[in-house]
Amino acid sequence: MRKALALAAQGRGHVEPNPMVGAVVLDSAGQLAGEGWHKKFGEAHAEVHALNAAGERANGGTLVVTLEPCCHWGKTPPCTDAILRAGIKRVALSMVDPFPQVAGIGIALLKTAGVEVHIGLCEAEARALNAPYLKLLRTGRPWVHAKWAMSLDGKIATRTSDSQWISGDESQKRVHELRGRMDAVVIGRGTMVADDPLLTARPPGPRLAARVVLSATGELPERCRLRMTARKTPVILFTLAANAHRLQGWTEDGAEVVAVDDNALTLDAVLNEFGRRRFTNVMFEGGSALFGSLIDAGLADEFHVFIAPKLIGGTNALSPVGGAGTDRMIDALSLHRVSVEKLGDDAYMRGFSAK
Repeated sequence: MRKALALAAQGRGHVEPNPMVGAVVLDSAGQLAGEGWHKKFGEAHAEVHALNAAGERANGGTLVVTLEPCCHWGKTPPCTDAILRAGIKRVALSMVDPFPQVAGIGIALLKTAGVEVHIGLCEAEARALNAPYLKLLRTGRPWVHAKWAMSLDGKIATRTSDSQWISGDESQKRVHELRGRMDAVVIGRGTMVADDPLLTARPPGPRLAARVVLSATGELPERCRLRMTARKTPVILFTLAANAHRLQGWTEDGAEVVAVDDNALTLDAVLNEFGRRRFTNVMFEGGSALFGSLIDAGLADEFHVFIAPKLIGGTNALSPVGGAGTDRMIDALSLHRVSVEKLGDDAYMRGFSAK
């Protein structure tokens, strides 16, 4: 099963909004006969790849798969049909697929056909792997990544707002890799004005992230790199309906404007719209006020923090997270499953909220 989970992870960025799935076929003697993973959205599922690789050796064998096999026609035929045709006698799976058209039905179909089914092997690992998929199904919202680079003394820019570049080349390379598997990269108006970022993945990754700017007032620069490249790479601007007219020029240059018909531009409205579009992973890249709102509301799921061995100083230099914050240390957000990796001279810390 751990081999199947490793295979599944190779689909990251390629298969969303589908789940990542890996499969291994053992022949009747328990020897590896075939393996596969879901490689691209709309294409064959992991079970089909593994069964095709195993060929006749699958007959009487065991299928080990990280998620309940589908039993419905979608973009591809039901995997349960392929499993039965191949003569598989046993199926071991990590977890039930909560997708409404599957949700235990695939398991029941296999059992009715006389297949022995085992459920729950490495379930925690499988759930962690597909946490974004599971969240989208459960809440209708994407998995929210928060990413920032900061100095050793916790600053994201100098007191004059200069921030290029805090982190080194290896960290920046990792950021581009992260962007390349996102459905959207999000910044606030302040970061847009201060940095004039491009927000693309270089080189391109498996996904083309929409570049998103949040501006309740609709006041954005007339000339900037996002606007100049809006016809090449998607740009989405969120603003209040009353101020959408201010972005007409952006629309004419290829950007999409989402007008929120409320009294305030809330992160709830933004995330609900992302969910409507079936975005699975979105990454917020700043600035301080936006991160403050995100964390005050408890909306961030995963954190990517790049710490450079530099001291910036300055009472008025921004820290990464603004907002109201917490009054007591006991109420501070504690990250779990934390890992630290050395990237050049920087430290890359990755962790998850406890939700």
